[in-house]
Amino acid sequence: MEDTIAAIATATGEAGLSVIRVSGAEAPQIVDRCFQPAGKQSRSPSRADSHTVHYGHITGPQGVIDEVLVSVFRAPRTFTKEDVVEISCHGGMVPTRLVLQSVLSQGARLAHPGEFTKRAFLNGRLDLTQAEAVADVIHSKTELALRAANEQLAGKLAQQIEHLRGEMMNVLAHVEAHIDFPEEDIAPDTKASLLKKLKSGLEFIRTLLATAPEGQVLRHGVRTAIIGRPNAGKSSLLNCLLGKDRAIVSATAGTTRDTIEATANIRGIPIHFMDTAGLRQAHDQIEKEGIRRSQKSLEQADLVLHVIDASQGISPFEESILQQFESKTTLVIFNKTDLAQAAPIPDRLADTAVGISCQTGEGLDPLKDRIKATVWSGTIDADMLEVMINARHQDSLLRAGEATARTIEALETGQTLEFVALDLRIAVNAIGEVVGKTTTDDLLDRIFSEFCLGK
Repeated sequence: MEDTIAAIATATGEAGLSVIRVSGAEAPQIVDRCFQPAGKQSRSPSRADSHTVHYGHITGPQGVIDEVLVSVFRAPRTFTKEDVVEISCHGGMVPTRLVLQSVLSQGARLAHPGEFTKRAFLNGRLDLTQAEAVADVIHSKTELALRAANEQLAGKLAQQIEHLRGEMMNVLAHVEAHIDFPEEDIAPDTKASLLKKLKSGLEFIRTLLATAPEGQVLRHGVRTAIIGRPNAGKSSLLNCLLGKDRAIVSATAGTTRDTIEATANIRGIPIHFMDTAGLRQAHDQIEKEGIRRSQKSLEQADLVLHVIDASQGISPFEESILQQFESKTTLVIFNKTDLAQAAPIPDRLADTAVGISCQTGEGLDPLKDRIKATVWSGTIDADMLEVMINARHQDSLLRAGEATARTIEALETGQTLEFVALDLRIAVNAIGEVVGKTTTDDLLDRIFSEFCLGK
């Protein structure tokens, strides 16, 4: 990591400000060559104290590019634990690009996606769970998702994993010590103590694994297809749940010809809604394509909201749709319950149906409660947020749990200690993968490639 990297750290587009981040041993010297301090108190980055801000101009071959503020941060008290310089310029696309080009022309190279955070990990500033939490903070869709990401960024999950790994390594040390001295059998009380630690570790692994579904929900949301016949009120329902007019609402059947997607915060859970074309016999080629896309959205959905016009009842066609996708998690929504001719919800659908009126808003709060209860298995508490694992953690802990279970069985059935130690090492290494104690270059490249360029 001897080279110095640079990238735009703010979102692309026009804004009040943009920030170009530069990190590496030569960061101050590189920015020196394109920064002209202005004013008595301003200094070039190489002469500036740590955590100070300096006013001036970034220059290029054609002269002054932009008026900027340059912030200087000295290692190790920086995000990457390297020297870091951040240039705040005007947020237009042209000045931002030219400032970055000026820095690159002086010897920095363009950072890879996530490379700043990767350096923070490799330099010991963050463990791997905290590095992943940086991306979770950036991509959080709800306050609850942000809270969970901040808990992980604070190292709460890492602390639990480190304790678990430490306990398992202590057991491994005892086992390997007895392998080195085969003439000494493990005393019954020592064996019982080791088994107790292993079983406690396995129980904790399973507790962590139980948080995986909720972790996936908070990080990625729930893909939810809104389906039903034309004019059942699908678009009206989407607008009500979003709290704004996102979809066109019309009395004319077949208004929605394409899939409309939008995300809403439903009781702290990010729900990705897909409003689909009305399901019926298509009248033209465009509607036929819209219905095909509806079917595709339905197949990809984690949750289905099947909207039925309560004033019309359930048609045979809708019955066939319910049967066709009965394996899907489905909530049946009887809309237009405010109309005089609205039919009551059939008894057989009482557990999966909700009555609402998009016109009056009646029933929307119970519907939101039902959506949350359907996709979230338990209560949301602080302890759960602290240790909510992601898919990568889940994979590692599944392997750790399987290896720990085999270790327990081998120890209880009196198998040779070499076999016990073999599975226990697998468990310890798998647990270490969660926080980055055991990693490969491929794993790190895959994780950090999903980050944005300036992070």
